[in-house]
Parts: sequence; C-alpha cells; structure tokens
Amino acid sequence: MSIELISAFLAFAFVSSVTPGPNNLMLMASGANFGFRRTIPHMLGIGLGFTFMVVLVGGGLMQLFDAFPVSYTVLKGGSVVYLTWLAWKIATAGQPGTGKAGGTPLSFLQAAAFQWVNPKAWAMALTAITAYAPARDLSAVLFVAVIFGAVNLPTVSVWTVLGQQIKRVLTNPMRLRLFNGTMAALLLASLYPVIFS
Repeated sequence: MSIELISAFLAFAFVSSVTPGPNNLMLMASGANFGFRRTIPHMLGIGLGFTFMVVLVGGGLMQLFDAFPVSYTVLKGGSVVYLTWLAWKIATAGQPGTGKAGGTPLSFLQAAAFQWVNPKAWAMALTAITAYAPARDLSAVLFVAVIFGAVNLPTVSVWTVLGQQIKRVLTNPMRLRLFNGTMAALLLASLYPVIFS
C-alpha cells in the first residue's frame, strides 16, 4: 500500500470513528451515567469487536452479501429493531443505583457483539475493505483491521470523556432524563440513512 493510500485510509478511519454514530452516542451516554472507568469495557468491546468484524468482512462475509442480497436486508432490519430497543433503554435509564432499566454499562462482550447490528460499523467495515483492501488478501485485510482498531479506540474514548464532563451538569434527575432522552432520540435519528437507503 502506498504512502498516499495509507494517508487516505488513516483519514477515513479517523473521521468515520470520531463522528457521531450509535457507538459514540452510547459511549457519551455511558460516560455521563457511569463515568470513564466503568465504561472502559464498553470502549474495549467496540475497538476489538470492530477490528474482528473487519477481519471477518474482509475474509469472506462480503461474498455472502454478494451471493445473497436478502441477507443484508435482514441484517438491516435486525439492526433497526435492536437499536430501537437500545434507544428505549437509554431513554428510560435512571440514576445509577436506582434499579431502573439501564443501571449498568455495556460489558466488553455486549459492546463487541453490538458491532454486528450497528449499521455504521457495517458501513465502515465494508467501505474500508472495498476501498483499501480490494484484493482481500489476508495481509491487506489484517493491515486494514489493525490500523482501524488502533485509530478507533482513542477516538471513541473522546466520547466517553465528553459524557463524563457533561455529567457535572446532570446532577439533577430532570436534566439527566432530558439528556438520556436526547441521546435516545439521536440514536434513533442515526437510523435514518439505514431505513431510507
């Protein structure tokens, strides 16, 4: 891969990882509700789960979608249903320790598994493999996955820190409910391109 192509890929990985999407909105909500330390497993689950996803997409899942286009439609439908449920969980989350829905942050495995129903993660993985590892040989796929993972983790951490800083304003239960409702609405809004594409 040329220096120019690597530079373009690094820019793509950074911009696609740091911009708002389901992962980042959920991390901001988790940072605000649970703090940075308790959100670390969630962040690691995203970073490593997405890296693994890129490897599998490059290793053959793209051929499955090419051979069976309906499988991509089924994936999109499942993603919409699951993200709608997550938005409801965020909207109804209470203060940590109140026993209400959403009282614990996502675990490492939950966050890693979430990548498989995250429409933005699918779009990022498919684009990365198509544009930067078109031959889909193992070394190119691994290169794309490792670089994406290395860029992804620090960029998603920014959203957790942002949520943690916002927590100072959310000491009032009404403001916390408003924040969680806003995060849930933004998560639902992120589904617009999936539903209408």
